[in-house]
Amino acid sequence: MHTILRSRLRKRLGRQTSPSVAIIDSQSAKTTEQGGPRGYDAGKKVKGRKRHIIVDCLGLILAVHIHPANIQDRDGAKETLLKLQWLYPLLNLVLADGGYRGALIEWVEKTLGLKLEIVKRSDDAKGFEVIPWRWIVERTLAWINRNRRMSKDYERLPATTESWIYLAMTSLMLRRLEKIEEDEKPIQNAA
Repeated sequence: MHTILRSRLRKRLGRQTSPSVAIIDSQSAKTTEQGGPRGYDAGKKVKGRKRHIIVDCLGLILAVHIHPANIQDRDGAKETLLKLQWLYPLLNLVLADGGYRGALIEWVEKTLGLKLEIVKRSDDAKGFEVIPWRWIVERTLAWINRNRRMSKDYERLPATTESWIYLAMTSLMLRRLEKIEEDEKPIQNAA
């Protein structure tokens, strides 16, 4: 259902159903005492899981993978990127932050036939700066966090968390499609 809605929304917005550019990022989320796989992300100081997501240029989710937070971004990204294989025939570029540097770039090219490009912050920047393309995936993570159930990882199984993320994005896409269809309705003259 999620895939069909994403394709329909992309089409209604004048895009092809298969994206040509994707953006990847992860977010560490605390877990509860429910149990299940979890780890400690020393960089974020969070004990829990990482939510790896890949989005298109509209911020719509293409793939999700949940794993313990102690796994580095470049290692956890492989499972997420493998979910793209064969699904998006026009996809040729994946954008990422500096945490994905190293051997992952070559692995993506050899295994998936895609180009992984690191989007860097400018060297002259001081303080906060919006990084081109990267803000799109950050915005999607914010959309996900607006759902109360996603404020923490309450689930025992990572697959359940993935399902909640897809459910949150399905809800968002349905609202967008409803607004588009509402805006396209002809104005009725009152007689």
